[in-house]
Amino acid sequence: MRRREFITLFGGTAATWPLATRAQQPAGRVYRVGYLSIAFGERSYSIEAFEDGLRSLGYRVGENVTIEYRFANGELDRLPALAADLVRLRVDIIVTGFNPITEAAMKATTTIPIVMPIGLDPVRAGLVASLARPGGNVTGFTVDPGGEILAKRFEMLKETLPNLSRVGILFNPDVAATRSRLTSMMEIAPALGLTTIPVEARGLEALEEAFAILVQEGAQAFVMQGDSLLFNYRSQIVEMALKNRLPAASIQRELAEAGFLLTYGADIGDLFRRSAGYIDKIFKGAKPADLPVEQPTKFELVINLKTANALGITVPPTLLTRADEVIE
Repeated sequence: MRRREFITLFGGTAATWPLATRAQQPAGRVYRVGYLSIAFGERSYSIEAFEDGLRSLGYRVGENVTIEYRFANGELDRLPALAADLVRLRVDIIVTGFNPITEAAMKATTTIPIVMPIGLDPVRAGLVASLARPGGNVTGFTVDPGGEILAKRFEMLKETLPNLSRVGILFNPDVAATRSRLTSMMEIAPALGLTTIPVEARGLEALEEAFAILVQEGAQAFVMQGDSLLFNYRSQIVEMALKNRLPAASIQRELAEAGFLLTYGADIGDLFRRSAGYIDKIFKGAKPADLPVEQPTKFELVINLKTANALGITVPPTLLTRADEVIE
């Protein structure tokens, strides 16, 4: 188990990344990496982890590798043009994120290798032929959670809120993988004594209505599915959650840092860091079609005590002791 560290909300991340022995790169070669994101261009935990992964393998930004960042600023319809721009630049590889970003890159090129750090059920989504042999120009990681992971978020909310009986599920219906996970969550909840309230939100303009539905339907808390678009509006979601006094749970640690009560899931930063390993292999001649899609190996629980205090919630010591990080 990772050493538990207590950090302040504005103190930054406590994670450190060990540097591996630097690989020798071909003399004089400068690689060009395209980084396609739905985000707003902020210097994120994922970007830091990704660049650290490159450094650990001997790639130094500005020396033997350059990174062309393209951010869609929360607008999905901008992704195709940004992906096409990276193709015009003739980047050596494109790094993506959640499925809509990977899909935009795939439509822009069938030849430039694509590494997806966060693939949601990538076989069913048509991103790869199989996990063992992707078969095209895409490889990377799948973070599709099984029933056990989905259940844990419910269980942790229930452990924190013993009287919890009605829980909302906030999701983006435009992402196919979230619909299959929604079905799984709705099947899991009754065994835990929970009634689910699924609520759609495709973007910022839909969030006010989504929260109105949650309140109207008597939700006592909600779980937000992993989605790059909703992730970008995390500060607004936290503001609405606090306003309506609804504890929130999700997958990414950055959501807990933003003000969600808790997050549990694959360590996304670790996946972005490990994505550098795929890049290194491809630069050395491997083909994405032959590189198996891998599973996460690190999972983390992050709890925000500042949010708990604001909502008048006492997080049980049994849950705090299991946390990888506690934000105070």
